[in-house]
Amino acid sequence: MRRLFPVTEETPAQPAKGAAGTGPGSVPDALADREWTLAELAAVYAYPELAPGGGTAWLRANMVSTLDGAAQHEGRSQPLSGAADMRIFGTLRALADAVVVGAETVRQEGYRPARARAEFAALRAAAGQGPAPAVAVVTAGLELDFSLPLFTSPLVPTLVLTGAAAAPDRVAAAEKAGARVVIAGDGAGVDPARAVRALAGLGHTRLLTEGGPRLLGQMVASGVLDELCLTVAPMLTAGDAQRIAGGPSVAVPHRFVLASLLEEEGFLFSRYRRA
Repeated sequence: MRRLFPVTEETPAQPAKGAAGTGPGSVPDALADREWTLAELAAVYAYPELAPGGGTAWLRANMVSTLDGAAQHEGRSQPLSGAADMRIFGTLRALADAVVVGAETVRQEGYRPARARAEFAALRAAAGQGPAPAVAVVTAGLELDFSLPLFTSPLVPTLVLTGAAAAPDRVAAAEKAGARVVIAGDGAGVDPARAVRALAGLGHTRLLTEGGPRLLGQMVASGVLDELCLTVAPMLTAGDAQRIAGGPSVAVPHRFVLASLLEEEGFLFSRYRRA
């Protein structure tokens, strides 16, 4: 893996893969094209410091896209991923208090509970976090299989974000399975801004959403997205697959600025923050 941005005076001089890096004028090993440690990735993707007790949260999204803009292949994002992408995926999860995901993505991707990882145990403990992030499922109809391990045997109880008009029997089914139901909307649907506030109120201030495209589109339209971590896969798929964000367009495009850019095996790992 190589760091392409932020640019430092050493960046242009990074040696080719396999080249020696110990001679005069060579770059430090940390800048060479090699597999980065999880600690190095965690440092790059660290959440910004938020004011304690401020009731605010930082919401980042992690998505993958092909060169021609497809966010899925045959309905799933996994075929677009690679080894480095999965390392970053795991790192982003390990840094988060809660992973926010849409109900359709739960169904399509076969979501399971987030697991505790020994490599991040000390980092999470130092940040005052539990052993693993909670998974927060955004759903209007609660049409979910509550017998799945995501609900019945998570390390941290799964959260179900829904609206006040949700069917009482489905709410009861979620709670019976062990999930915590959080009302984040006045009608049947979920208001993204209210969802972020509700999660912050539960102490989940480091938020990560993994989509899908419909949920991310709602977050973009609501103006609650603070950061986008986008993997660009060196693939072309054509077809009519969804983009990373769907739904109505915003009146004025939201401007983000590049925070970091990594590369490995042709995959680009960009991180953009709200301007």
